[in-house]
Parts: sequence; structure tokens; C-alpha cells
Amino acid sequence: MRHPARLGIALTLALATAGCSTAGGGGPEADGESAARPPSTTGAAHGAGQQASVTSCGRQISPAEPPRRAVALDQSSTETLLELGLQDRMVGTANLKTKIPAPYAAAYAKIPVIAPKIATGEQLRAATPDFVVAGSADLYTADRAGTREELDALKVPTFVSAVDCPQHNPPGRTPFELLFSDYENLGRLFGAEERAGKLAADQRAAVARAGANTSRLRHGADRPTVVYLYSVFNGMPYVAGRTGLPSEMSRIVGADNAFDDVEEDWPEVSWEEVARRDPDFIVIGDLSERGRPGDSAAEKRATMKAHPVISRLAAVRDDRILEVPGIELDPSVRSVHTLGLLAQGMKDLGHAR
Repeated sequence: MRHPARLGIALTLALATAGCSTAGGGGPEADGESAARPPSTTGAAHGAGQQASVTSCGRQISPAEPPRRAVALDQSSTETLLELGLQDRMVGTANLKTKIPAPYAAAYAKIPVIAPKIATGEQLRAATPDFVVAGSADLYTADRAGTREELDALKVPTFVSAVDCPQHNPPGRTPFELLFSDYENLGRLFGAEERAGKLAADQRAAVARAGANTSRLRHGADRPTVVYLYSVFNGMPYVAGRTGLPSEMSRIVGADNAFDDVEEDWPEVSWEEVARRDPDFIVIGDLSERGRPGDSAAEKRATMKAHPVISRLAAVRDDRILEVPGIELDPSVRSVHTLGLLAQGMKDLGHAR
């Protein structure tokens, strides 16, 4: 997650948000697919006599055989590998921010936790991995897991989510498409192409369902605007800027992120600036599991209602507020679930039919 480190994120999850959730919500248990089906790592290893090769954040990865001792450096990567049924190929996880979804819990319990927070190079090397996966490039630094160059020298390939590698991505690809490309590339490397393809196809369909609202919404200056309130730190709100996933979510459902002019994922702003932009509705990221004052959705609602300026906004007065799991506002295997919540919330608030 590319969020300011000082916020010490520990995000929340409802059970139904796990895995390949559909846009209508309900999680994998509801659709009988994805994490609810038994994990499997069957399939041809790179194909008959073929060596898999993918490019990850500017580096070519061409292992001689599918990884058998993978380490995931963050929760997003851990849950992606578990969703792909690769738990028997994992020898370590790190940096857990919230509870693992129930459908993954049994598989996760069998994987060693090499570090409760961000893994160091010593902790990573002690696991003797043959492959390392991370959701963000900043986990590969000399004072963390080690640079990608250092790990290459040890013959350990490293994978970085395409979502966190803008300088190497083809122009025009959306954050969701980059996320789906991660599934497909990991599927190729691990010989789990069928399951990866199914996951990508299911989530593409969820995005399409959420986007079905767009053609029936107003356009131009009449499009509804939204502020995503992710966190409150030292009394100041952190909201979604242009480079975060919520801007793409807004576009899909036919709304405009009110802070699209800020070139950050989660900038700190002032309450007065939120009021000046006067959004049509507000999305609250629920961070209840962190347990700090003001983290829960209920506390954020109470803060806005008590604020002398924010309380006068029509979105607050008329309760045009949606609540979503905070962890799903950063790119992960769960994010399509919150996209579905957003699409349904737009309907419930009268912004879509």
C-alpha cells in the first residue's frame, strides 16, 4: 500500500469481502467460486518443456521451474497467492495489516510469518526463498527486504505489482487491468494459469457490472462528485487523490473524485478544503481493526456531524455517506468488492438507475 507510513495503517475487513467477490457483494461464499472452492496448484509447470517468462516492473523473470519457496512481503501479495491456491508453494508471509479472510484462514495458518511487520533482509533470507512477491516497490530497499539487485545476485527473482510501477506500464492501462495482469503473470510463473485466468475473468466481469451505471449517469459538470475519507490523523483528513484506485473506481461508476487534481494517492487536506469542494456524497473507509481514536466509520461520521463547517454540507446533513472496508480502497484481490458497494451505493443515493 502506498499510504503515508506515519499513519501506521491497520485496516478492516468484513468476511464477505474476501477473494473474488462479485460487484453485488456477498464474497466468495455467495458465488461458490474463487476462495470458496478447494485450493489447487495443479496444472502444467510452465507448459511442456517451456520456460515461463514475464516482465515485472522493468525486470525479466524467467525461472527454470515454477517457484516452490515463495515469500509474500505484504498482505495484498499474500492474499493474491492464497486466492490462486498457491499456499503449498509459500514459505513465508509478512506485514499483515488486518485479519486474513475466513476462506483463507486454514491455508494461511500453515505458512510461517517471517515478520509481523515489514520484513528485513535477514528475515527474508532465513526463509531461503526461490521467489519473492511484493505489492509495492518500496519493500525492496536496502533497509527492508533488500534491493531487487541484491536479491538477483542471490538468484532470487522478485515480483512487484504492476499497479505500483507506473514508469514501466503501457500508457492507458487502468489500475484494475494492471491488477488483473498481476494474476495472469503470477499464474504463468507458478503454472497456475487456469485459476489465474478464472480470477481475472471473474473480476473483469465485476468491473463491467459496476460500470453498467456509467452510461445512465449525467455527464460533464453535472456528474456527481465524491470525497473518499480514508483516515484522520492528528485531526486532519486524508482523502483519495488522483493517483489512487478510488479515482478509477469513480470513473467506472460515473462519478468524479473531488480531489482528482492532487497528484498523490492519499494526500492530507483540510476540513475546510473538503467543505469547499462540497461533494455530492462521501465514502468512508472503515479502519475499525486498527482501534485508534477516530478509526471506525461511526467515529468518522460523528466527527463530520460535529464539525462546524463539514456538518453543514448537504452530503452530511442528508446522510449521503457510504461505508466501505478501508483495505479495499488500495489495490488488492478484494478491491472489486468495494467497487460493487460503490456502484450499489450510487443507486441507493439516487445517482444511478
